[in-house]
Amino acid sequence: MPGLKGKDLRALSVDELEEKAESLRKELFQLRWEAKLAKLQNLSRLRHARRDLARVLTVCREMEQKKNG
Repeated sequence: MPGLKGKDLRALSVDELEEKAESLRKELFQLRWEAKLAKLQNLSRLRHARRDLARVLTVCREMEQKKNG
C-alpha cells in the first residue's frame, strides 16, 4: 500500500486508522517473513510498508493529542 498521504489519513477516524495500522503490521510481518525465506523480490516494499505504518501511527497520535488537549 505505498503512497499513503497524511492528508488522506487525517480524513479517517481513529478506529479506521487503528484498523489500517493493524493491516499494515500484518503486511509488514508477511514481508519480513518473505524476505527471510528469500521469496521477496522487491525489498523496497518492506521499506514502504514500514513508512506507511509510521505515517498512520503519527496521524493517530496527532488526533489523540488534539482530542486530549
